[in-house]
Amino acid sequence: MADKSFQSLPGFRDFTPRDCAVRNYLFSVWRDVAHRYGFSEYEAPIVESTELYLKKTGGELATQLFRFEDQGGRDITLRPELTASLARIVGANQRDFPKPLKWFEIGPCFRYEKPQKGRGREFIQFNADIIGESSAGADAELIALAIDTMLSLGFRSGDFVIRASDRESWLTFCSEHSISNPSEFLPLVDRLEKLKPEVLEEQLAHFSVTRQQVDDFINNPENASPAFKEIRENLNARGLGEYLELDLTIVRGLAYYTGAVFEIFDTKKSMRAVAGGGRYDGLLSTLSNGAADLPATGFAMGDMVIQNFIESTPNAQLEMEAWMARNPACELYLIVADESKRNDALGVISQLRSGGISVDYPMNQLGVGKQFKKAQQSGARFALVVGSEFPEMQLKNLSSRSEQSINHTTDLSEVIQAHLDAPDGPLIA
Repeated sequence: MADKSFQSLPGFRDFTPRDCAVRNYLFSVWRDVAHRYGFSEYEAPIVESTELYLKKTGGELATQLFRFEDQGGRDITLRPELTASLARIVGANQRDFPKPLKWFEIGPCFRYEKPQKGRGREFIQFNADIIGESSAGADAELIALAIDTMLSLGFRSGDFVIRASDRESWLTFCSEHSISNPSEFLPLVDRLEKLKPEVLEEQLAHFSVTRQQVDDFINNPENASPAFKEIRENLNARGLGEYLELDLTIVRGLAYYTGAVFEIFDTKKSMRAVAGGGRYDGLLSTLSNGAADLPATGFAMGDMVIQNFIESTPNAQLEMEAWMARNPACELYLIVADESKRNDALGVISQLRSGGISVDYPMNQLGVGKQFKKAQQSGARFALVVGSEFPEMQLKNLSSRSEQSINHTTDLSEVIQAHLDAPDGPLIA
């Protein structure tokens, strides 16, 4: 049994090569969709001043910080999310960029909470934000980005739903029921599905409302805000309206949200929210000490829940596996069939690698059969056999078992690349 002192800490993960391949797949899709929507990538530090997060969050998140004092005596925290850092960066640089800003980031975050399925203490988030645009069109653009991200990950209609609401609807409810402290009431709405009925009734009584009054409000579609209706019309025009659902139980737990909010769920409701976000006007001004008084909306998607969702959805799983098959660590495995030609083989390997092709080979003498087994294990689509006939070589398709003779030429890399770019069938002439 391994010494426990050398195991990874609770809530943290090791990434094997396959785990890295899954992570790289997510990164590839996230970046591709963000770029298609005209978003620019940014990056923020892993650690920030703790004061930045305490000023932003309060509540539960403040108790989940990985917080410590560094050797300079500074109170610092591993970032639990990106919005605070984004506000700081925008506050310092927003005059250098035309508005609206459409920025995205991919990177690790840390929260000290109980590890469970779909949630760890270290996780990776895809964050996308639109800053400097107050119209509902920005919220619709962001939700469309989230929908297209799901579709690009291989999910289909019926696999997921965007459950959306607007805090403005609940502010109207609070006004009609004389609730003077909405910031205390809304977190209770966020927990409607989590609290026991008797506990919920007791807590609602503090605000002089009943569960029936809350349910009646939630179940009445007329309580959708004007912003929500505009978002729905926008998405309908894009052909994406079928993915949007009004759900007034969605308010998001953090107090800084001010308008439209949404979360992505699997339609089977078998796991926690896959992603979520919303409008947070005013937050950037608070965190930048007024330097960036700009409206903003954003969302985040974590890698752990979305990976669980992919692995439980056959069509999404197939999409991921197909991407990894197209992006192996090794594209071509070179087999040394005649040891007297090893130096020639090394020259070929160097030539192909310089030409941009990923190549692996046996670094010591092995039988040809074992080399072919290693070729299969490498994930390569092709094996190039260098034997006694060199400079003539055999290029073998490892899946179709077809083969073709090729000669060592100065344009060998281009010749091999043409085969790699061709469909996985008979070799091209």
